[in-house]
Amino acid sequence: MVQTVINIDEHSNRILNIVKAKHGLNDKSQAINLVVREYEECHLEPELRPEYIEKLSKIRKGKYTSFRSIDDLRKATS
Repeated sequence: MVQTVINIDEHSNRILNIVKAKHGLNDKSQAINLVVREYEECHLEPELRPEYIEKLSKIRKGKYTSFRSIDDLRKATS
């Protein structure tokens, strides 16, 4: 675990207190970790799961049929 001293403004401090209280956390370090994890999930590029990569490769190998219009597609599926 890394320890560091940070300077945050009053508004950020209030937000961390809200996150801490809302999630029943023991200290602000846990609140910061939670906020960072949520940021990672929402904003950073997620790593693809191996089963999804395998599914994509199967899709890419498949045969495709092109249609000129929605009506052509509906005729083919009915």
